[in-house]
Amino acid sequence: MRNTSALVAEFIGTFFLCFAGIAAILGTTPAVGSGAGLVGIALAHGLALSVAVNAFGGVSGAHFNPAVTAGMLATGRIAPATAGFYVVSQLAGATAAALACKFIFPAAAVTAANLGIPLPAAWVTPGTLVVVEFILTFLLIVAIFGTAVDTRGAAVKIGGFGIGLTVTFDILAGGAVTGASMNPARSFGPAFVQGFFDHHIYYWLAPIAGGVVGALVYQYLILEKQK
Repeated sequence: MRNTSALVAEFIGTFFLCFAGIAAILGTTPAVGSGAGLVGIALAHGLALSVAVNAFGGVSGAHFNPAVTAGMLATGRIAPATAGFYVVSQLAGATAAALACKFIFPAAAVTAANLGIPLPAAWVTPGTLVVVEFILTFLLIVAIFGTAVDTRGAAVKIGGFGIGLTVTFDILAGGAVTGASMNPARSFGPAFVQGFFDHHIYYWLAPIAGGVVGALVYQYLILEKQK
């Protein structure tokens, strides 16, 4: 029997991240006018993820991201069947968050921000999009391994803080370029609700590649072997 509590944790944790991020983006539109800007959007994502990791890390491992699950799968930390259930829970959580934001915010805000779907700037080529999302997700998975997987980092007990800050600085660095998704679920939820899938495949391929490579690099080049 599947661990129901872990799947519920993955659903709620992904909802944490996506609801906060989408709401912050919609709040910056002229229809709402929060004035938060990119810094506010980055903090909303980072703070929400930090809280969710601390709340659910002991329940499900706090993936909240198919790219993270792919990295854990590549390093043998999760079984393939369980990984599939995790991804379904993550996509469902992201979709629920997008639906909630679409219901809460005025239609003008939803239209102006296209429900907060991470999308590339007009000048960004597909190659640039893939490179940026790969790098951002690589940095995220390395932070996850360094602060929450590696016992040397986990002993310091800053996993949620370090992971949330990584998402924050990743968005500050890449938000204006690609939308800084780093997370196929974060892209999928609003895209599914809006029925808008332009560039969507890149927001699956690049984060998953970055997550897997980052996990393998940390696993085999940094992590101490058990004696």
